[in-house]
Amino acid sequence: QVQLVESGGGLVEPGGSLRLSCAASGSIFRIDTMGWYRQAPGKERELVASISGGSTNYADSVKGRFTISRDNAKNTVYLQMNSLKPEDTAVYYCNVRGRGLNYFAVWGQGTLVTVSS
Repeated sequence: QVQLVESGGGLVEPGGSLRLSCAASGSIFRIDTMGWYRQAPGKERELVASISGGSTNYADSVKGRFTISRDNAKNTVYLQMNSLKPEDTAVYYCNVRGRGLNYFAVWGQGTLVTVSS
């Protein structure tokens, strides 16, 4: 079993910054991909950013503002969010895929990010 614990959400004014963290623990042999998704009210969940090996991928809407990184020793992925906009308001979910005893793909519990003045 693999568990994810997210932290770092909250309320921030437009133009502000937040840093999300997601730590994976449990029966992990290898992590392949770590990513962040978000879901705004009334909208579908969408990919924000992902990191696999040394490669990163970003949604067009966050390019240049968000940075994803990972600490392999801690099995932790981060999302640094700068120049936040009201349209970034959503519940942010961490997703981790890899292999332990079996292949796994797990979701975090979600953390709310609210961008408002």
